[in-house]
Amino acid sequence: MAHIVVLGAGIGGMSVAYELRGTLGKGPAITVVGEGDLFSFTPSNPWVAVGWRKPSDVQIQVPGYLARHDIAFEAIGADKVDPQHDRVLLRDGRHVEYDHLVIATGPRLAFDEVPGLGPHGGFTHSICTTPHATSAWEAYKAFLDDPGPVVVGAAAGASCFGPAYEFAMILDRDLRKRKLRDRVPITYVSPEPYVGHMGLGGVGDSRGLMESEFRQRHIRWIVNARITGVRDGEMDVTEMDEDGQPKKSHALPFRYSMVLPAFTGVDAVRNVEGLCNPRGFVLIDKHQRNPAYPNIHSLGVCVAIPPVEATPVPTGAPKTGFMIESMVTAVAHNIQAELAGRPATAEATWNAICLADMGDTGVAFVALPQIPPRNVTWARVDKWVHLAKIAFEKYFLMKMKSGNTEPAYEKYVLKLLGILRTR
Repeated sequence: MAHIVVLGAGIGGMSVAYELRGTLGKGPAITVVGEGDLFSFTPSNPWVAVGWRKPSDVQIQVPGYLARHDIAFEAIGADKVDPQHDRVLLRDGRHVEYDHLVIATGPRLAFDEVPGLGPHGGFTHSICTTPHATSAWEAYKAFLDDPGPVVVGAAAGASCFGPAYEFAMILDRDLRKRKLRDRVPITYVSPEPYVGHMGLGGVGDSRGLMESEFRQRHIRWIVNARITGVRDGEMDVTEMDEDGQPKKSHALPFRYSMVLPAFTGVDAVRNVEGLCNPRGFVLIDKHQRNPAYPNIHSLGVCVAIPPVEATPVPTGAPKTGFMIESMVTAVAHNIQAELAGRPATAEATWNAICLADMGDTGVAFVALPQIPPRNVTWARVDKWVHLAKIAFEKYFLMKMKSGNTEPAYEKYVLKLLGILRTR
């Protein structure tokens, strides 16, 4: 009997484990290797960081739900992938052998690339994980007693800017509700060449749209910016010109800061020869398979995708929920074909759809495909986006409990937007 190992128990890993079981039936053994017992719905982390959600609202215990679908679970975490022997070495010295491996680890958070960045030994907070967001909330509560300047943004090499935009505007909304906004200057700092670039080269008039939203909320921005160091209460930022040369230096004071780091591949895969690019992201072909090891598939944030365009300060391409969902389906169908002795033919759609909450309203970005020229380019700000994101949070957590494999973005989000799926 074939054994399929899924490395990662986040949005991509849990989704592909359920999809594999639904597609393949009861035959193959499936094991998920995660980091601890909890699944977190990471898109809700900005809400956790301002106290609008408790961690328990956005997390579920993984083992029991997987077991209902005859999916084994290892919570100890992976030490290293050993593709030469078709096995994953676990952190307790054991190993799990596989016939097919699906890598869906998400990223390593590269706080170490900027001195003083991050919540572990640094001076900024993060919303990349639910524990990080919980720590950010504890610091925010103390900040409310003595408010002052705030810096929100992303470091050079970051690839998912939506949460930074969300957090800046959710913070603005929360401070207004508390009647403290007038005491808190907010600055958004980003390597993007302009506000609304999003790592996508812009989506429609996203530049004008996001600049307008920032002006309305009195949020100052510094773009084409590289954060070079952080000290307690002060951030060094170098603004670059269009040729990538230093243009202006800023020493930004802050009482509270949330900065998204650059991503790399996780330690278990990043140094495996032939598996990853120099940043540790898993190399894949158009069927989500690694060229050097065809029985290894990968999906989600951990895969290697070239940037949409070159920018003066490095920015990466985001991997949005719809793209991950499409990768999940392609992986499941291709493994099904390979187990049946047929060639893999399924391909993921490289489309980007992002629902970003703004606290009391929201913005939807649609880029089909992600890399221009596009068949659909669409961006809107409306109250319904805020409500849709709340509804999607509830739906996805229910999906992770039930093992439902319906493609949520295709079934609900694109229908809501009036957009058909484009292959």
